[in-house]
Amino acid sequence: MAFSLRQLQYFVAVAENGSVSSAAHILSISQSTVTEALRELELDLGFKLLERHARGADLTLKGHHFLRHARKILGDVADARRALSGSEAATLEGRLALGVTPLVAGYVFSDLLARFRRAFPGVAVEAVEDAGDYLEHLLVGGELDVAVMVLPPGRRSAALQTEPVQVSPYRVWMPLGHPALAEDKVSLRDLAAEPHVLLTIDEIAEASEIVWRRLGIRPPVAFRTRSVEAVRSLVATGAGVAVLPDLTYRPWSLEGDKIEARQLAEELPAIEVATAWRRGSPLSPAATGFLSIAGTRQPVRLRHGGAIA
Repeated sequence: MAFSLRQLQYFVAVAENGSVSSAAHILSISQSTVTEALRELELDLGFKLLERHARGADLTLKGHHFLRHARKILGDVADARRALSGSEAATLEGRLALGVTPLVAGYVFSDLLARFRRAFPGVAVEAVEDAGDYLEHLLVGGELDVAVMVLPPGRRSAALQTEPVQVSPYRVWMPLGHPALAEDKVSLRDLAAEPHVLLTIDEIAEASEIVWRRLGIRPPVAFRTRSVEAVRSLVATGAGVAVLPDLTYRPWSLEGDKIEARQLAEELPAIEVATAWRRGSPLSPAATGFLSIAGTRQPVRLRHGGAIA
């Protein structure tokens, strides 16, 4: 028996929402329908995709890898429908100059670029990664058509027009077996004596430091890095804890060690990923097409406890 698109949709919904009950609610179907579809999918594949527990469901290592393929299959089908619904996309030609900030380059851009190329195969894309301030300079100067960037919290440039792509709250990452994992929410005050690993791109490290100042704490810093994979590996092996946005979360390090994420007890503004272009500037058909693709991106969502992304 070959698996169906509906089974893939149900699996992705459970993975993104963290439980069968949440997925069933969003899909407006019964839990038993979702459970049966997952059972048939796992039987067809020959391996378990999810580990069920009291808090919901966690992806297995194979489930984590299969999730990427499931999303791609569903995206390909959606893009095929888009392409066949009209001839303009297939015949559009030209050039699109894009800019992305570092976090976007690693966790958002590849999906957007792949979908755009499938929908508009005749458009040549030129992309550059840099800091948000420099991308704004390129947009205002007309050297970029569109940028996808993490917007600085509380600051908006009057020179740019923006549209949200994804809002991603922060969570605290801890190694498997950490005592704080017994709680659904964790306060950084309770982790004040533990080493922290800071990610120094797109103002992510500043988010932790804002909470530290608010609480009057100064935890030891084990490592500062621009690499999310370095953060993942260090946390997984017990070198420290980290506060990162959901969009970067994956439950396994490259070495195969498990990482858990929990909600923060403290309030911390979520990061906002957005498309940006020069205010008042006319958009090319290619830029308009890219904004359309970005506006329909399905963001990764994490739930409580053993979050999934």
